[in-house]
Amino acid sequence: MSTRDETWLALYRLMLVVREADRVIGEIDGHWHPALGEEAVIAGCYHGLRADDVVAPHYRGMLGASYARGADLRRLFAGLDGRATSHTRGRYRSDVCGPIEVGVIGLYSGALGPPIEYAAGAALAARLDGKGAVALAVFGDGSASRGNFHEAVNLGAVLRLPVVFVCQNNQYAISTPSGSEHGGSIVDRAPGYGIPGVRVDGNDVVALHEAVQSAIARARAGGGPTLLEAFTYRLGGHMSADPASYRSGSEVEEWAGRDPLLRHEALLAAEGVLDGQGATRLKQEVAQEVAHAMAQAREDPMPDAAVLGLDRVFAGA
Repeated sequence: MSTRDETWLALYRLMLVVREADRVIGEIDGHWHPALGEEAVIAGCYHGLRADDVVAPHYRGMLGASYARGADLRRLFAGLDGRATSHTRGRYRSDVCGPIEVGVIGLYSGALGPPIEYAAGAALAARLDGKGAVALAVFGDGSASRGNFHEAVNLGAVLRLPVVFVCQNNQYAISTPSGSEHGGSIVDRAPGYGIPGVRVDGNDVVALHEAVQSAIARARAGGGPTLLEAFTYRLGGHMSADPASYRSGSEVEEWAGRDPLLRHEALLAAEGVLDGQGATRLKQEVAQEVAHAMAQAREDPMPDAAVLGLDRVFAGA
């Protein structure tokens, strides 16, 4: 199998894991932020990075980014309700804080703008370290309206830091449509910082992966930051319990026809990489992997209060 075909299959499998994990988690967690329809952004951004690269996802891609970077799925699921076996030993949820041991920077503050700045800081550290690592920030269109975006991109541009900024534009900041947030395309801001800006079809996982890899190679070679806008669509609600009644059914139906998994399946079949039977087998394998990891995580113990420091927070009189 060629390197191209191996990459395409890996991207497909990662998208399948993200979708199945979202489905399973959404059945038990109404506050989960699913990436339904946006899986190509997660796979396209986080697959194929170097082990020493650093990523700063937002909540909708935190679990997928962590898995793509090598984190154990069972431990990620254990973090959903703070079990002792999670990467943070019960301190943070898996959609808020990824495992730093695989180069994933969490949200920590709870706000969505700061991770863009975290990535710029990580890029500065990588520059000082001198080993060629790159930082990658992935954030939503809503976060692009915050001052953190300007501060991080401006710093990266001025210092020519090895950082790539990817706006995962799913066209809604919770219930606010992007047309009510921004004047023009987000990527059009790039010339103001003196850096390249590229708008990519965020539902085309191959095109997005190639654009991200190109921007990373440029940053690694000393060319400085790139701003990418991955134009996609959130097929589900902002979170599992959100009925998304602020959108029309026809709008959702139109974008459902651009489902990134279906598009990639068609490409794999057309190129002779994976036929329908192969795709079915892979889906079954992924479903079994996710189900097994979730079943194990639900049996894992809760942490001791002393580990969390609750014995000090709720000290006796």
